[in-house]
Amino acid sequence: MKKLRILVSLTTNDNDYQIEQAKSAEETSRRLNIETQIVYAENDAINQSTQLLRAIQAAPRDRPDAIVFEPVGGTALPQVAKAAVGANIGWAVLNREASYIAELRRTAKAPIFCVSNDHIEIGRIQGRQFAALLPKGGSVLYVQGPSENSAAKDRAQGMLSTKPANVQVTTLKAQWTEESSLRSVRSWLKLTTSQKAVIDLIGAQDDAMAMGARKAFQEITNESERDRWLKLPYTGCDGLPKTGYAWVLSGLLAATVFAPPNSGQAIEMLHRALTKGQELPERALTAPSSVPPLAELKPKFR
Repeated sequence: MKKLRILVSLTTNDNDYQIEQAKSAEETSRRLNIETQIVYAENDAINQSTQLLRAIQAAPRDRPDAIVFEPVGGTALPQVAKAAVGANIGWAVLNREASYIAELRRTAKAPIFCVSNDHIEIGRIQGRQFAALLPKGGSVLYVQGPSENSAAKDRAQGMLSTKPANVQVTTLKAQWTEESSLRSVRSWLKLTTSQKAVIDLIGAQDDAMAMGARKAFQEITNESERDRWLKLPYTGCDGLPKTGYAWVLSGLLAATVFAPPNSGQAIEMLHRALTKGQELPERALTAPSSVPPLAELKPKFR
């Protein structure tokens, strides 16, 4: 049997979750004897679209059998998806709602589906963490992912649905990286409104952005002011073993939400469909969990 070839397109190699996505893809591919190429879009949707179209439009012998990708921009590249389906290339979208999937599945001969973390539930868990850490209420400085990103929107929606009414949220935007969060918080600190703000907790939509926020506060020259910020509880999401989970153990984060990498799951599903003809669901979800468990979270007071 011909060895399957799968192209995996990830957003960036400067994000702990994307690095774990690459590892998950590589480990699953080795186990299943699949030839996998991983490319990074450098957080550029046009670059990602170009990379994928180049692979789809290659000579038939050079095309992948399937594409697994995590979208950079606000859409899941519907036109590129149509081109892939037209070339009989499997198409798996990671961590994003793609409204076109149902329509394309009606005529596609290759498998097409999405695998996503339950981003609304990730947000709900983080909102419950805010409640546990701030039992008397308070204010959260919240670092959110890109405005056009559905995962960022869903995490924010989930968080707002479970946070207590007496917990107020001030939102900043970043790009899922430590450096972008550092710049965002650094800019916020220059505003006169930040000087008057009373913040009780720093929450970020991923662990890298939580650490970027910490680095911004570490730059404050006034020692007592710097210490005040650094003693606040910080929370993130993703909870991966060498980053978020380790930072909770070391005390750099008060809590995180474990979001399992799912590129390997998508590759397994493609393998079943392409080698065994198994029919796949339109959408599969991976389940997040609180780290530490919510019952073990203790309030942190200034």
